[in-house]
Amino acid sequence: MKVEVGLRVHRLALLTAVATLLLLFIGGLVTSKGAGLAVPDWPTTFGHNMFLYPWSEMIGDIFYEHSHRLVASGVGLLTILLAFSLWFYERRRWLRWLGAAALTLVIVQGIIGGLRVVLLEETLAILHACLAQAFFALTASLALFTSQEWAEEPRKIELADTGRPFDRLRAVRELEPLQRLCVLTTAMIYLQGVLGAVVRFTGAGIHLHLLFAALVALHVTLLAARILRFHSNQAKLFRPAVLLGGLLILQLVLGLGSYLVKFTSIGTLLPALPVVILRTTHVVTGALMLVTGLLLTLRSYRLLAHPHPLLGRQLLSEQIPA
Repeated sequence: MKVEVGLRVHRLALLTAVATLLLLFIGGLVTSKGAGLAVPDWPTTFGHNMFLYPWSEMIGDIFYEHSHRLVASGVGLLTILLAFSLWFYERRRWLRWLGAAALTLVIVQGIIGGLRVVLLEETLAILHACLAQAFFALTASLALFTSQEWAEEPRKIELADTGRPFDRLRAVRELEPLQRLCVLTTAMIYLQGVLGAVVRFTGAGIHLHLLFAALVALHVTLLAARILRFHSNQAKLFRPAVLLGGLLILQLVLGLGSYLVKFTSIGTLLPALPVVILRTTHVVTGALMLVTGLLLTLRSYRLLAHPHPLLGRQLLSEQIPA
């Protein structure tokens, strides 16, 4: 792929990821306000073509739900453009198929979202929320894979010197455990998001959700501590680790607030707007934690000296052909 074309594809992938994050935020607003069924039909809007629905009638909850549909359509269009751009211009076969997977997922996501409105099934709402997080992670991965960082030959990790003779040998032995910890932490963050969706739509499973919050906090702390100790000189690992730690602290505060407004009388004492913003930010922060964990995972397998075969040497070490 030519450099100019590659840059355009990367920008398109980045735009798709940002638009997906915006869609997650709007979807969180819709759910937090209880506006998910404000428009009772699909794919039309009160019998109108969705794209021709009068702006003058977009009031109250209808505004949030219909805006969600319009932004979702925009994300779908961006995904189509990205998938076709990758298919025709990208030489890495696995990346072309990853773009096709993103296109398939966004179509499935749109159908599930529509069926949720028509069938009024909470199970579909939970599945819709879980797939939204997975799709955001996929678009973020595509943005990383199409970046100049992934086009260049990876530089091997240089272990930080702590001044103690056995630390370097120990650090070498820590490489693969670090990779496994990255995978485990990212998987747990996603599972926590699934449990959060169950709580959000049904109110059930709160105790399991709280337990997993503690486990996620523990694993994120261990991961950040390990990177800070052994790889503090690697900005591509250090910065996401610090960001993940910061997001964790924010998420714990938001989670506590969301619990109080949903399961105690505090929620009835507060104005509606702060409660909606609190719960929506909780969802978005969880998505950002997922993507940050995934970024750490992908970079750890690419940068460390002996990539684990789980993710494939070709994906993690090949360069973009000239």
